[in-house]
Amino acid sequence: MDLCNPRTVKNLMETFGLRFRKEFGQNFLTDPNVIDEIAEAAYPTEDCTILEIGPGIGTLTRELCARYRRVTALEIDRGLLPVLSYTLNDFHNVQVVNEDVMKTDLAALLAPAFAEGGVSVCANLPYYITTPILMKLLECGLPFRHITIMIQSEVADRLTAGAGTAAYGAITAVLNYYGTAERLFTVTADRFLPPPKVNSAVVRITLHREKPYRPKDEAVFFRTVRAAFEQRRKTLPNALAAGFSDLTKEQCTAAVTALGLAPDVRGERLDTATFALLSDRLAEELSKIEKD
Repeated sequence: MDLCNPRTVKNLMETFGLRFRKEFGQNFLTDPNVIDEIAEAAYPTEDCTILEIGPGIGTLTRELCARYRRVTALEIDRGLLPVLSYTLNDFHNVQVVNEDVMKTDLAALLAPAFAEGGVSVCANLPYYITTPILMKLLECGLPFRHITIMIQSEVADRLTAGAGTAAYGAITAVLNYYGTAERLFTVTADRFLPPPKVNSAVVRITLHREKPYRPKDEAVFFRTVRAAFEQRRKTLPNALAAGFSDLTKEQCTAAVTALGLAPDVRGERLDTATFALLSDRLAEELSKIEKD
């Protein structure tokens, strides 16, 4: 079954009376080499479970099933279930779950898989909901080994940007708190059916087994990063003062300069480690207010 052949894909959709649904970001890969590379990148060993988000018609799913112990595939579109039942019929190590990943209790769903061994995520994420899905995966607290995702090329630039670059932002600093992202390769729009309007890229995130950054108050850390980038044209003390209404600009400036940073520095210059240190300073100032 050649699911990378555009004619096969079109015939399959017609047979099951389906259409490509833009609201679900349905653009199906038709390049077997790309499918192979994504599947190979998902996990370093075969003895694991892969959580696939958005299997579509099962093109990547088949390659994952052929490589790994088990695949759990979350598909939001009920209409694709008969297609997946047909295309995955010759594999017995796959579970297709008709749920929205944003509403799924991943801990409960994957508990048996984690009990057996390692679990990684592999997904061709819809452009319109990439960040919410990624943040759920990072924040859920589950010990994924890797998160391998195909996303809009511009978003891939942001996820892998270095501090001080134009693409660097809040999502970059937060992602680096949870793991390390690397851009593997670009996938041009003509490798999809129907082709999207922009190119894509595959990014692999390796989750930290132990976080290298340990802020005293995690909530203040995230609040610090968010404040720094909500008004990124402002100097960091001004941005922090706007984000921490309970602190004065003088207190925010003191927290910044105590780290040896210039008072006119902007948030985009700080890496995740520095944000963690800065959040500790701000947490100390906040605790003083609570005591008074």
